[in-house]
Amino acid sequence: MEFSNRLKELPVQFFATLVEKVTKAYAEGRDVINLGQGNPDQPTPPHIVQALQEAAADPNSHKYSPFRGTAELKRAAADFYKREYNVDLDPEAEVAVLFGTKIGLVELPLALMNEGDMLLLPDPGYPDYLSGVKLANVRHEVMPLLRENAFLPDYDKLTPKQLEEAKLLYLNYPNNPTGAIASKEFFEETAQLGKEHGIGIVHDIAYGAIGFDGKKPVSFLEVEGAKDIGIELYTLSKTYNMAGWRVGFAVGNAKMIEAINLLQDHLFVSLFPAVQHAAAVALTAEQSSVEELVELYEGRRNALIAACKRIGWEVEAPSGSFFAWLPVPSGYTSEQFADLLLEKADVAVAAGNGFGTYGEGYIRIGLLVDEARLEEAVERIEKLKLFS
Repeated sequence: MEFSNRLKELPVQFFATLVEKVTKAYAEGRDVINLGQGNPDQPTPPHIVQALQEAAADPNSHKYSPFRGTAELKRAAADFYKREYNVDLDPEAEVAVLFGTKIGLVELPLALMNEGDMLLLPDPGYPDYLSGVKLANVRHEVMPLLRENAFLPDYDKLTPKQLEEAKLLYLNYPNNPTGAIASKEFFEETAQLGKEHGIGIVHDIAYGAIGFDGKKPVSFLEVEGAKDIGIELYTLSKTYNMAGWRVGFAVGNAKMIEAINLLQDHLFVSLFPAVQHAAAVALTAEQSSVEELVELYEGRRNALIAACKRIGWEVEAPSGSFFAWLPVPSGYTSEQFADLLLEKADVAVAAGNGFGTYGEGYIRIGLLVDEARLEEAVERIEKLKLFS
């Protein structure tokens, strides 16, 4: 029995390859400082865990969930958006419950595009965006995210043909992997582009809670008329350290939300009801744990950037997310530099080219170990004498 052509054409899972290299180093007994992962290192806050435990003990949680998720979670998502962004949402028509937002991002081309349609993707960008491209057999073209444009796409560089043919456009701010944030003015420009050219906007706001220097990241849906042409995908993985729980939601344009729900009607019977209850508690309870988490990441960011500058590594501090996007020294490709750090310094990082062509020349570091470990990683790199 052979795999289908659809599976054969899937891109190589970038993070799986990275994990394999790091696992091999661990197996050799090496003390690897793993800065290449995107897996939160902090536990889920206790009140959320307790909510799950109590709901799991309730026999009513042992039945099938409603196909499109519980009313409690959809109402909580709507209340969350009203509190955090002053955005009004209809819980039944404008919220779709997801098994984590990765699945929503992969589902959307299947739900909204026909074979051969064109999708605009950021480059560098989250590698799994390409999984949706291949599974739906659609075309994609990239929007370069360049340092000189603050890692935002330059819409003036899109050709008339691209604007005519594009059906969907993906964005992600705070950005993985660059750590850049977007302004309300940029999102206004994005909404106008979508309306003028009939392009659906999909904003992946996975790191929406994590903004530094007192700046709260902006939601695309805060822009007037955004719901007319777009949706936003929010995950609880980062905000509440619930990565393993696999829960998130999409909100916004009712037609796009209905497309997700209709596809999922044929794939799932929604999430375990106890997980949905705990997610609702996370979204609606007091948010001090989120504030503490952002402070933790900002402290780690500051420690990393200070250490890099101390050794002569000219880097820029990320404005959001829990990643830093650092330039590779001259004479190395991204992959060569990442391999060198693993082999000679026992420091694992993600090579920038794994996020796209325009990621070449950078590495991504996760702020997912404590400050002392981040500083130790830079001290190990310093011994390689790559920076003056």
